[in-house]
Amino acid sequence: MEDSSVAVAGTAAPADVFAELAIALHDLPTVDETVDAVVHFALQALNCSYAGVALLTRGRPEIAAVTAPVVEAIYQTQISTRKGPLVTALHNRSTVLIRDTTNETRWPDWAAKVTELGVRSVLDVPLAVGNGSATVGVLGLYSTRLDAFSDDDEAVAHILARHASVAVASARRDKTLAEAVDARKLVGQAMGILMERFDLDADRAFAVLRRYSQDSNVKLRDVAQQLIDTRKLPGSPGNPR
Repeated sequence: MEDSSVAVAGTAAPADVFAELAIALHDLPTVDETVDAVVHFALQALNCSYAGVALLTRGRPEIAAVTAPVVEAIYQTQISTRKGPLVTALHNRSTVLIRDTTNETRWPDWAAKVTELGVRSVLDVPLAVGNGSATVGVLGLYSTRLDAFSDDDEAVAHILARHASVAVASARRDKTLAEAVDARKLVGQAMGILMERFDLDADRAFAVLRRYSQDSNVKLRDVAQQLIDTRKLPGSPGNPR
């Protein structure tokens, strides 16, 4: 009978550990909690000293979770210069393994900074959902030891990255849906105020909100929130008609 375990940092990590991780990740309600769980699991399951996750937000990488300040420093250097293994893994959707930062020639300035911070090995794995889909972020693993990451470590990192990718995408989708539901509720309340105060029907009330949103270049949700809070539309002392 075949052994379904995966060798992880010198110990046996059964496949059901990853199944439990997947369930735990999907049960977490927010993106922040999801990525925090991912980096702390990485410390337990992989041969790394530090771990972090950077997520692509509005076209730029942003630090989402780190296990130590050193990782934040490593990320900030790459985000500010737009150069480094994190950026390459993110945009090329490719795994980057650096066995010795003192011999890294592709990003010499970054490598020198990382070496000064005591990091000698780096493994950056992209987070993406499905073949051909956009990359949502990068899981970064860092070790103070030379050539710390074995083939098994890389394989486990890819499994963890796949679970993390799905969980992050799910959490982001849930957040977007929740915001959409909240926005609809706010708009509905604002429409009710206009309908009652100015004897408008629903279509006209919505048209008023939309016009104020367009004219003031403010999101419809924010216009509705202001009306609810102040009982006034932006710059409108009188009848919105």
